[in-house]
Amino acid sequence: MGAVLVLVAAVTIVGIPLQWLSLRLRLPARRRIPVLYHRLLLRLIGVRVSVRGAPASGRPLLLLANHASWLDISVVGSLTPLFFVAKSEVAGWPVIGLLARFQRTVFVDRQRRQATGEVNREIASRLHEGDPVVLFAEGTSSDGNRVLPFRTALVGAVREAFAATEEVVVQPLAVAYVRLQGVPMGRRHRPVAAWFGDMSLAPHLLDVLRQGALDVEVTFGAPLQLDAAHDRKSVTRACEAAVRHMCALSLAGRAG
Repeated sequence: MGAVLVLVAAVTIVGIPLQWLSLRLRLPARRRIPVLYHRLLLRLIGVRVSVRGAPASGRPLLLLANHASWLDISVVGSLTPLFFVAKSEVAGWPVIGLLARFQRTVFVDRQRRQATGEVNREIASRLHEGDPVVLFAEGTSSDGNRVLPFRTALVGAVREAFAATEEVVVQPLAVAYVRLQGVPMGRRHRPVAAWFGDMSLAPHLLDVLRQGALDVEVTFGAPLQLDAAHDRKSVTRACEAAVRHMCALSLAGRAG
C-alpha cells in the first residue's frame, strides 16, 4: 500500500501544476489532462470501470447521476472531458476538493444568491466548449445499495445556465460498485467503496487502497429533452427512475 501511495502522490504532484497551467492559459489540454489523470489514478488504486452505453451526441448535455463515493469523481471523470457542478463546501474537503478542482468543477454557493449569475455564466461558458455537465442529483452520497430521491431544485439551478438554449439534452447516468477482488459485493460489503453519512475520509481512503480490485459499472441511459414542453420536475423524476433501475440491474448482476 505504501508504494501505491507514493505513486499516487507523484502523479498528483505532476498533474496539479500541469492542469493549473493549462487552465490559466486556457490550453486545449485542460480538457484532456483530468481524463488521463483519473484513468491513471484508478489504475494505480485498482479500480476497474466497465461502461455501458455512451454520452448522448446532442448538446448542451446535462448528465444526472447517483452518488455513492468520493471515487465517483474519478470514475466518471475518467470517461470523457466533462465538468461537475457541486456545492461550495466540496471545494474545502481534503482529497475530494482536490479531485473536484482538477475536474474543473463549478462550485455553487447556495447561500449567496448574488453569485448565481456569475456561476451560470461560468457553466454556460463550459457548455459552449461542448463538454457535458455532471450533476450528482441526490445532493449527497448514499450507501451504494440504493438511489436517493433526486432534487429537482438542483436541476433547476443548473437549468438557468441554459437561458440562451431552447432545448437541453438530459441523460441519466448510473454508477454502481459491484465486485471486490472479483467477488460480487453484497449489501454489507458495499461500504468498502461507498463513502456516506459521518464516515471519516482518511480511514475510508486507506481501506480502499488496502482492499484494491474494485469493479464499478457505469451505465448511460436513454437521453431526454428538457424544454418548454418538459418541465424539470418530470424530467428529473424520469431520470431518477432510470438511474434506480440501472443501478438495481448492475447490483443484481443482470446488467448487459
